[in-house]
Amino acid sequence: MRATLRQAARATVHLFLAAAMAFGAYLFITVLLIAATGTVAVAGVWLLPETVLLIRRIAGAKRQLTASWTGREIPAAYRPVTGPLRERLRTALRDPGTLTDTRWLVAHYAYGWLTVLMLPLWPAGLLVDGVWSGLLGRKALVLPLIVRLADLEAGWSAALLRPSPEALLARRVEQLTATRADAVAAHGAELRRIERDLHDGAQARLVALSMRIGLAQRAYGADPEAARKLLTDAQEQAEEALTELRHVVRAIHPPILTDRGLAGAVRALAARYGSPRPTGAESGAGDWGGLRVTARTDRFPDEPRAPAAVEAAAYFVIAEALTNAAKYSGSDRAEVVLARSRTGLSVRVRDEGCGGVDESAGSGLLGMRRRVAALDGTLRVTSPVGGPTAIEVELPCVW
Repeated sequence: MRATLRQAARATVHLFLAAAMAFGAYLFITVLLIAATGTVAVAGVWLLPETVLLIRRIAGAKRQLTASWTGREIPAAYRPVTGPLRERLRTALRDPGTLTDTRWLVAHYAYGWLTVLMLPLWPAGLLVDGVWSGLLGRKALVLPLIVRLADLEAGWSAALLRPSPEALLARRVEQLTATRADAVAAHGAELRRIERDLHDGAQARLVALSMRIGLAQRAYGADPEAARKLLTDAQEQAEEALTELRHVVRAIHPPILTDRGLAGAVRALAARYGSPRPTGAESGAGDWGGLRVTARTDRFPDEPRAPAAVEAAAYFVIAEALTNAAKYSGSDRAEVVLARSRTGLSVRVRDEGCGGVDESAGSGLLGMRRRVAALDGTLRVTSPVGGPTAIEVELPCVW
């Protein structure tokens, strides 16, 4: 009985909010429509896009209310109402989301008021079910009915507010267009970085190497000792140039990913500046510039492997997040968690630092977002002031 009472109370709150929303929508939208049609033409045209935007906000609040009851989010697909008045008006009238919201609003006028009439069932339900259950030992009747009404109201709203396939397709096209632009920008930035690294690093060392070899050839006959010293310097320059080239290659695609896979590469990343000390579910730990890094890969088996692009994106996100944590967080601990699902892989990097991450301050998060978005993934950052900071990445792939 107590469980039924709690569920019925929650359903009553949901129905009450739905009724209040229906009343508010009727009041404000009706006033705006009357104002739009009753004023001069220019003012009415100007009010129409604003009315559509208000309806979107009301529909968005209803989506959240319905999702809180059903536990399932209802997607929204709208075209942005921006630009000059003519463009705003055209978008407001032609957007499929406007038709969806208007259809829901008209229906909500009807069944929203029905919820008001059902609210008196709550005290009546307590009385009837108290007698029915307390005296006769039977199951409650009216209180489950209130829950069923809330389910019915939420089901109607979910069905009416769900975007049309055309609207979802249009939103998907916009997302892919933005993703492609970000991928092109990220690719260009990566090419410029590689070119800069080659020019300032390996190329400069190879030029110095060529000069020393030339000087050694000239000095070989007259001063063999000086020639030997120049050749020694040339050998050191060659080794430094090889180191620079390895660094550039690792920045393009770390060879360790090919050799060990993502889980092994992350464990090696965690243990780079310290000896690994596995304990329980901990797969590797090490020091990263004073930062203690723990890698948890127990939920990420080595086989089957993700596509190379997905592994590379996950690896670079982890490396960048750990670098930021070591530089800016002020924390001495960080944790990396790898997990696998049916639809892809997830990465979570958390540090116990000061938090307050500002994405506009050049923290590298923009590049991380672009890299993840290019693979149709998502990146979420949680960093309240005072910490902790958590970066969560979802990358879709087929196993």
